[in-house]
Amino acid sequence: MPSSPTPSPTPEPSGVRRRSLLGAAAAAPVLASLAGAGSAAAAPASAGADPAGGPRALPGGGDLGPNVIVFDPSTANIQGRLDEIFKQQESAQFGTGRYALLFKPGTYSGLNAQLGFYTSIAGLGLSPDDTTINGDVTVDAGWFDGNATQNFWRSAENLALVPVSGTNRWAVSQAAPFRRMHVRGGLNLAPDGYGWASGGYIADSRIDGTVGPYSQQQWYTRDSSVGGWLNAVWNMVFSGVEGAPAQSFPEPPYTTLETTPVSREKPFLYLDGAEYRVFLPEKRTDARGVSWGNGTPRGTSLPLTQFYVAKPADSAATLNQALEEGLHLLLTPGIYHLDRTVEVNRAGTVVLGLGYATLIPEGGVTALKVADVDGVRLAGFLVDAGPVNSATLLEVGPEGASADHSANPTTVQDVFVRIGGAGPGKATTSLVVNSRHTIVDHTWVWRADHGDGVGWETNRADYGVVVNGDDVLITGLFVEHFNKYDVQWNGERGRTVFFQNEKAYDAPDQAAIQNGSVKGYAAYKVGDDVAEHEGWGLGSYCYYNVNPSIVQHHGFAAPNRSGVRFHGLLVVSLGGNGQYECVINDTGSPTSGTDTVPSKVVQYP
Repeated sequence: MPSSPTPSPTPEPSGVRRRSLLGAAAAAPVLASLAGAGSAAAAPASAGADPAGGPRALPGGGDLGPNVIVFDPSTANIQGRLDEIFKQQESAQFGTGRYALLFKPGTYSGLNAQLGFYTSIAGLGLSPDDTTINGDVTVDAGWFDGNATQNFWRSAENLALVPVSGTNRWAVSQAAPFRRMHVRGGLNLAPDGYGWASGGYIADSRIDGTVGPYSQQQWYTRDSSVGGWLNAVWNMVFSGVEGAPAQSFPEPPYTTLETTPVSREKPFLYLDGAEYRVFLPEKRTDARGVSWGNGTPRGTSLPLTQFYVAKPADSAATLNQALEEGLHLLLTPGIYHLDRTVEVNRAGTVVLGLGYATLIPEGGVTALKVADVDGVRLAGFLVDAGPVNSATLLEVGPEGASADHSANPTTVQDVFVRIGGAGPGKATTSLVVNSRHTIVDHTWVWRADHGDGVGWETNRADYGVVVNGDDVLITGLFVEHFNKYDVQWNGERGRTVFFQNEKAYDAPDQAAIQNGSVKGYAAYKVGDDVAEHEGWGLGSYCYYNVNPSIVQHHGFAAPNRSGVRFHGLLVVSLGGNGQYECVINDTGSPTSGTDTVPSKVVQYP
């Protein structure tokens, strides 16, 4: 990468990926629920009784635990505390530390909050502008020699920033959302030195200045406002973004939708006076721009007393008891070991994680299942596969789910799945979506290619995301390294806006990935019987570094019919480590030699 910004950087020619270097619309009033009452589906009638009317055995509300650190403008030595946590978390990629840094409404000056692994920073106002930091929230890659492609599992939400230099640096890759942020200046998405980067995701944010992705290979921005966008490398996708570049794929590779078909922003914790509440933004159709406008957002609110504030020592039985008693779940930071499935059976239930709370299923159970009910919201947590193979890790709706949830869909937001890396883990299928109308908004489903417990059979995981439900929408889909299909979509009228994928690095030979007569499993497979499906801005990369002679026939496979449509497809061979013969089905040019140059298809069919 160049030593100073240039408007049209090109990717490094030698492979460019993180694991290769490791070796291997306007403002609206808040609804009446802010005064106390949530929607009937979202909460029990009172904070002290279960849905059947009896007393609760488990309390609602309570202390947020030692790893939720709350600051107000009068707090002494805020910078020192931020630096202490960053020093601990900067390179702790597979460590056990988990932190949420929360700032009460007000103005803070002279801060540089550097974020390491499993660290979330957020304001506690209803609007980002309620909490202003005259300073920076920084992610850089000094810990990894200027390479940002492993800057995972961290987040910034609900803050206004006035960057010291005029531009804030946010050099991240997967699983690092930037939500409900107001940057009163520019945003630089590259690390110092403009090294490699492989992100990323912005939603519901306003960046007054220019966003400079520089070396970022791909990026997805949703329902936001930007003052400008500097460049593109491989795949930049926008939906509902004011100020976004015009549609121009393949050159420059901008895929731009004027609106997002359906969106509902992530729930968030905030303060109403001295009381903690959780805000539940309303669903928007054909959304464009931020949800919070020039004031407060539109939606409903729940008091913390209607949540069981879970701690890592809680058992799955306790979490299920809380749910059965009509409480929602707030998962405080830490690691939760589950010897049975957490079962979400009540419409409108919220499961909200803070600081990358992590669920680890034991004995081969599924970590969490959702019934075929309206309006469940899952947000802000990580599911880490256990050493005994789980058939599934997260299920949204039971097999055969068929209820219509169009008015009040289930949302899955910033929920990330990992198999291996932090230790041995196996799962046949990671995320299964059976419920109709589900919205998955930003997920990274990752079979680890580095760390502990990694190998073709060691962290075996055949399928990343399987969608069986009809009318499912996924915005910001990142799925990587699965032994077979990374995404298999069987439901009708499915839609994906932005997809980023790498095929598994560690396949030992051609036979290991052979799919009948087809060379390799597609990264994104639409079922043969599907009549309607649509995708925008989808990319698949191969880096078969264990056996560079492996050939992958295509990145995408779908039935050839008029109702199945794709816009802006690409495949890339990273440094010639494996090759693609086609982009989708038998269409598209092969990737070329050792040149890391995408092969693209503008429209299919």
